[in-house]
Amino acid sequence: MKAMSKRILIGGVAVAALLSGTVGTLMAQQKPVIATVVKISGIPWFDRMNTGVEAYQKANPDVVATQSGPATADAAQQLQIIQDLIAKGVNALAVVPMDPAVIEGTLKRAMDRGIVVVTHEADNQKNTQADVEAFDNSDYGAALNVRLAECMGNKGKWTTFVGSLGSRTHIQWVTAGEANAKKHPDMQLVDPNNESFDDANSTYEKAKEILRKHPDIKGFQTSAGNDVLGVGRAIDEAGLSGKVCLVGTGLPNPSADLLESGAITAIGFWDPQKAGMAMNAVARLLLEKKEVKDGTNLGVPGYEKVTVKKGAGDGLLIIGNGMVLADKATYKEHMF
Repeated sequence: MKAMSKRILIGGVAVAALLSGTVGTLMAQQKPVIATVVKISGIPWFDRMNTGVEAYQKANPDVVATQSGPATADAAQQLQIIQDLIAKGVNALAVVPMDPAVIEGTLKRAMDRGIVVVTHEADNQKNTQADVEAFDNSDYGAALNVRLAECMGNKGKWTTFVGSLGSRTHIQWVTAGEANAKKHPDMQLVDPNNESFDDANSTYEKAKEILRKHPDIKGFQTSAGNDVLGVGRAIDEAGLSGKVCLVGTGLPNPSADLLESGAITAIGFWDPQKAGMAMNAVARLLLEKKEVKDGTNLGVPGYEKVTVKKGAGDGLLIIGNGMVLADKATYKEHMF
């Protein structure tokens, strides 16, 4: 967390202004401050997102773009960070909620103060001006399960992992996966929705437990970025690589060894770097009172022609086209 805190702000006077909480000094910089708040700091997924925030800052020196997040996947800790940023007078928040329900009231207070609010992975967030999604979440969850079912031969026991039961997108993905699996009567879902809290070690322990309980299990569909690493390790150590199927959200670099061994069948992802850039781009457009509409080009790969719908509240739901599925044969085309 200490290392991350050093990156929270860029630029000498602006850093001092935010860290001191002096709103007047901050506003005197005449640079809008866009603060990205992620679910958890220090893991590959959000480290990659931070490169997008940094790239956005470099390309837009007339704004101050930052990223911070809790040291563990804890909704209460994330809430406290958001509250602190509001008190410090940021101009915009770009939040990837651990649990959208936990921060609804705080985001409403932020908007009531004139702070622009943008979210990601939270299309049920009511108190946001825009939720930015890389793709349609139901389509993504179904696509993961299609790949899993193919590997399983459309039969056998399978289970699911989510970061938390409050993680909106994770529940959408596994729900869509379940709907797809129902097309195959011989696929049997067992012990679903195991919470991982994006911790590869605890996921590993839970996966070992499931493998002991269901020695005939054939498949896992996972959601949080570290889940494939924990489940894949358990599969590999059990000598089941290539025999038990694993399809879930993950990044190519961390997943490479397990993809090569066959412990991970396939990964699905979008580039968190591009998502970070897209959130900041939307925040800036809203700060400048510019319209975001169907077909808007955010200037970010995968978000060149977004679809815009009504969100869960009064805000917008902005959907890109950034879905990627990769396996042993193709993951090297997307190395990050």
